[in-house]
Amino acid sequence: MMRRTIAQIERMLARRYAGQLESRTKEEAERLVIGVSTDTRTIAQGNLFVPLVGEKFDGHQYAQQAVDKGAAAVLWQRGHEAEPPQGAPLILVDDTLGALQQLAKAYRQELDMKVVGITGSNGKTTTKDLVHAVLAVQYRVHKTQGNLNNHIGLPLTLLQLSEDTEAAVLEMGMSGRGEIELLSGIGAPDIAVITIIGESHLEQLGSREEIARAKVEILSGLADGGLFVYNGDSELIEAVLPEMPKPKTMRTVRFGMGQDCDLFASNVQMTADGAHFTLNDGGAVEFAIPLLGRHNVTNAIAAIAVGRELGISDECIAEGLASVQMTGMRIEVRQAPSGLTVLNDAYNASPTSMEAALKLLAELGGFRCKFAVLGDMLELGPQEAELHRGIGERIGPETADYLLTYGERARHIADGALIRLPADRIRSFNDKRELAQHLLTLAEPNDVVLVKGSRGMRLEDVVAVLLGDEPAGSGH
Repeated sequence: MMRRTIAQIERMLARRYAGQLESRTKEEAERLVIGVSTDTRTIAQGNLFVPLVGEKFDGHQYAQQAVDKGAAAVLWQRGHEAEPPQGAPLILVDDTLGALQQLAKAYRQELDMKVVGITGSNGKTTTKDLVHAVLAVQYRVHKTQGNLNNHIGLPLTLLQLSEDTEAAVLEMGMSGRGEIELLSGIGAPDIAVITIIGESHLEQLGSREEIARAKVEILSGLADGGLFVYNGDSELIEAVLPEMPKPKTMRTVRFGMGQDCDLFASNVQMTADGAHFTLNDGGAVEFAIPLLGRHNVTNAIAAIAVGRELGISDECIAEGLASVQMTGMRIEVRQAPSGLTVLNDAYNASPTSMEAALKLLAELGGFRCKFAVLGDMLELGPQEAELHRGIGERIGPETADYLLTYGERARHIADGALIRLPADRIRSFNDKRELAQHLLTLAEPNDVVLVKGSRGMRLEDVVAVLLGDEPAGSGH
């Protein structure tokens, strides 16, 4: 993590904020700060405490508590009404959030490392994990943890990096225009990756074209001569690319499943343990990932492109991909004590990712019966009913034997599925406990259940019942 003196921190902020170096004692100026925290619950000895201000909270009120717990210094918003803490120097700034972002940007520029920035409507967390696994074979690499991918989380991620970090993999999330541009400006990626353009945030942005523009903002911070790795199957990326800010020179690699991409998969085989494939460029190495679904093969190809750019051999890339450790609830394959196989994909959902998960379910063989448990897809705007119904229309007997939906929006999935599935194989629920109990009366040991829905639907509650981690009578 960042280790800087107060004087050094003030110089790092000097581009936007006038420091107080002139009025400091030598002891204060040379005081060492180790790491940054915005939360007194996790403050560590020597941290710089950054009190953020929101609509319903003000971190300045907890500054004294941070100092009492060991904070070495505190960023402080000029003119703030709260009583300044005693016992630690203040670094005065106009805006604590802006100062946090500037500090992270300056620290990133001081580190001799490569940065990979990743965004996209779907698959960015999986791709981040895959890229990290590939780079970890050869480099000291750090990746975004959890959901620290926004205007606060990304700066904190950068400030967690140690001086000897050789590569950082930064996930960049957004909900509107301008957010990815801000994050890319802070992270200054050497390699920018866009996974896919889908329908997530359609409610806020209004169209898939506008979503594409928001994602392509990642190029605004790409280093001159840097590499742009993007999904060649997403035609909207190339459609908006000419109008978007980007470096004077950049190289591109188009990846995907389509044969017009620079890199695409061939000889794809799905097994119970994951996916195996080779690439179109004639390489002799077979790649394997412990993940299901062709969409994850596509994500892996992006990671291969990044690894090659940073000088890693295909043999070492294959080693990294095979050992990837995934962030939770992204098509985790779980086995219940009864023998039932559960595909837990309850972290998030959009029409694009829902289609990919259902395609995976259709490809799986060797099971007596297949169940699809699908929940609401959120933030789809005025088209939500049509988009849900469209998912249902794609579900036939080759995909699932039974469809169970949860939530009011997901009822439209059930309505659409009536075109191809018998009505007695479709049930809609507004109670997860009732859904889980009904499913347990149908499922047998040699069956498979796909569970997928938006994060707000909390379908992991159903997964817990199926795995025996929660009594069927409890639920939510």
